[in-house]
Amino acid sequence: MPVREAGRTPEETGTGNAITRGLVPTSPFWALAVLLLGLVCTAALAHHEWVYQQQRTESLQGSLANAAQSRMREPLKGAAMVLRSMQTVFLSSDGMDQKEFSQYQKNLRPQELAQGYVLTGFARAETSATDPGQVAYRYQFVAPLQGNEVLVGFDITRQPDNLRALQLARDRDMPTASAPFPLVQFQDAAASATGVTVRLPVYSPGAVPLTVPERRQREIGALAVSMRLEPMITQALQGRVLEYMHVQIRDLDAPAGQDLVFASATPVAEVPQQVRQLDFGGRRWEMRLWPRADLFEWGQLRAILIGGTAISTLLALLVWSQMTTRRRAVDLGRRMSVRFGESEARFRTLNELLPALVLLANGDGSRITYANQAARQLLGDVVGSPLCSLFADSHACERAIAMAVSGGGWRSQEVMLTPAGGAAFWINASLAQVEVEALPHLLMVATDTSAQRAMTERLHYQATHDELTGLRNRREFERLLREALAGDDGTALAAPFALLYFDLDQFKLINDLSGHAAGDQLLVQLARAMRAVLGRNTILGRLGGDEFALLAFDVDLVQAEALAERIRRCIESHIFHWQERTYTVSASIGLVMVEREGSTLKDLLAWADSACYQAKENGRNRVCTYREDAASTQRIGEMEWANRLRGALEQGQLLLDYQELVALDPAAGDAVHVELLLRMRDHTGREVMPGAFLSAGERYGLMPAVDRWVIRTALANFSRIHPCGVQLHSCSINLSGASLEDDGLADFILDAITTFRVPPERLCFEITETVAVRDLQRVARVIERLRASGCRIALDDFGAGMSSFGYLKNLPVDSIKIDGSFVRDLGREPVSRIIIDAVTRIGHERKLKVVAEWVDDENVLSVLRELGVDYAQGFLLHRPERVLFQREKANVRVG
Repeated sequence: MPVREAGRTPEETGTGNAITRGLVPTSPFWALAVLLLGLVCTAALAHHEWVYQQQRTESLQGSLANAAQSRMREPLKGAAMVLRSMQTVFLSSDGMDQKEFSQYQKNLRPQELAQGYVLTGFARAETSATDPGQVAYRYQFVAPLQGNEVLVGFDITRQPDNLRALQLARDRDMPTASAPFPLVQFQDAAASATGVTVRLPVYSPGAVPLTVPERRQREIGALAVSMRLEPMITQALQGRVLEYMHVQIRDLDAPAGQDLVFASATPVAEVPQQVRQLDFGGRRWEMRLWPRADLFEWGQLRAILIGGTAISTLLALLVWSQMTTRRRAVDLGRRMSVRFGESEARFRTLNELLPALVLLANGDGSRITYANQAARQLLGDVVGSPLCSLFADSHACERAIAMAVSGGGWRSQEVMLTPAGGAAFWINASLAQVEVEALPHLLMVATDTSAQRAMTERLHYQATHDELTGLRNRREFERLLREALAGDDGTALAAPFALLYFDLDQFKLINDLSGHAAGDQLLVQLARAMRAVLGRNTILGRLGGDEFALLAFDVDLVQAEALAERIRRCIESHIFHWQERTYTVSASIGLVMVEREGSTLKDLLAWADSACYQAKENGRNRVCTYREDAASTQRIGEMEWANRLRGALEQGQLLLDYQELVALDPAAGDAVHVELLLRMRDHTGREVMPGAFLSAGERYGLMPAVDRWVIRTALANFSRIHPCGVQLHSCSINLSGASLEDDGLADFILDAITTFRVPPERLCFEITETVAVRDLQRVARVIERLRASGCRIALDDFGAGMSSFGYLKNLPVDSIKIDGSFVRDLGREPVSRIIIDAVTRIGHERKLKVVAEWVDDENVLSVLRELGVDYAQGFLLHRPERVLFQREKANVRVG
């Protein structure tokens, strides 16, 4: 063994080179041997794979050829099955007509049994009119008849190939196929109209004939199933056969030059072919199949060659590498020893440049041994200090060290650091145990997350608080209410509390007079004033607009009512100044005590809203506590109907019916007058009458939107309201009181008339007497604008009020509709006759048309004619019907 001289490297003594020289001559030899052995094994595997692929390809082609032969037989066998079924029908039946023949074919469903199916026909055997010695076969029945009418009466003897098949089938009583021939009904089509027929004779009723003479004697005709060749073949062979193989079919019984039945391509002599023969119905078809492309799967063989070569090369290189490892290891050790000092310096430089905090401490964390520049800037000079002295929570530091020492690691944890003489800040830190110079150390890497946490908290505040007032928004308030409803286990009420729901009275007036900026400033001031009078254990939120809500904990009913009264006085006493104007506002407050389990968020908000509404109805500026009674139940029911009505508006579930007004004077002509009636479809698809939801819509301010929907929908589809179309003489639309109080209503109606080009004289707007009485001057202004444009006005429910005749004198209307209660009682109450007579006389005196509603009796109708009433309306004369344009939409959906 060579001995290295003291202080000298192997290169200096020459020993290392001698070892290397000893290895070099043997290394290429063994590597080359391994390479050659690998290539030989690869070649053997490749040859085995090539033989296997050849056998597989031949087997696949044979399987596809067998499948093609079997599939080609299926449509012919299906046609034979149809014919045999019909032959049985003829044998057992004395009579047959075209309708019965078509029905049998429909039941047999031949198009499912025979691909390329065209028709099934029956040709009656009869003496030829031109040659009495010959038999003519003329088609008597054809199914399907549509598209094949040309065959009815067609003589098969005009097609020799077809005739020979017929005669052969007759004598053998076996299905017989014809030679390919052009189908008569497709004589104007392309070559794809070539077809074949499968035939079977029809004998007179009785036992099946067994001899040829008996068959000819009892022959009454022939059945045939006609099929187009190209669809029959392509459908039968679709899939893997035509996907992988070219197919050529020849009729071996046909003359040369006329024997080609089908060809997807011309055969190539060099390509091996699969040949099969199909025998059916006295004809022989030869099928030749050859691959469309090379079915040989080269991928596996290629993978073996490439992979084997690559593996052999890698093994050879591995042998070469192993045999030269010692020399390279010595060289590598020498180079690494030189660079080790440089690497440590670069590592420290890199750590100094990192923006993250890097701290290195001894194994138990009692002393920090290194801090990079980012750590020194945030923490100061911490080298020599205990690691846990930096943590705001020393227990968290101790747990982190324990986890790191145990090998589990302590990763991506949020903790707070409190440097000496500096402000505390949050970090995201990881702590792990490492070895430095064969000794265990603790390495902590952290990033300052104070700015990120501040941003997160700011975003959370914005998501849970109202931007204008700083109060909790609706989503956050409802979340807190859900928490209050749940106990510690999330299933039971934690403790009784109070829910206050209130909104400002006449807040809209301030927005209208001074603008929304003034309204916003008032809300800010009120929120600040309310917070000043609220005690602990309360949560105040703004639900939207001028609506507020409050949760009060640890209070009973008396304390909750006192709190609500304190808030009411706070709002009432607040004086708001804006641009030389002074306002005072008040609030209506609804109070709900939450004292029982099972209440839901939806229930509580509905109860509080109901109580708030009751406070408004009682005169505003007061507190109302919710109590379960009939009135509260009714209000909640109305709220539910209001929500349904709002949903129907948004989802297009409102419906319109029309009811005709019939002229009682025959001289008035037959012009069509209708009144539109509102309906609603609820979430179950059930149709709801207006009596269920109109009162809720009026109470909760939805009627202006409903009325505008009716007006716009009716005008947009005016010519499709009634079956008479554009001949509709007049259409009456009801207006609610809330709509008439809308200053923009007249402009909306006139804009819609202009947009949809509806003659205004064909529109009549009905207002109830009670609405007109409520605000006479405003109603009169709306009426004057509409009448000036050409629209007509009707005063509905006339007589229901206390001062009907007095207001009739001052209202510019065109017609009056007598309240239905008088009409209904006309036959029983003499007073009703007197009232209707008086209304009619006064109306005619003022040149107004008079209409009677609720007419459902012939006697009543007779009295109305006698009294001179102009028009009548009711179930007796016409029951309401759906408008035409909504019927059309329903039919489209059903279709």
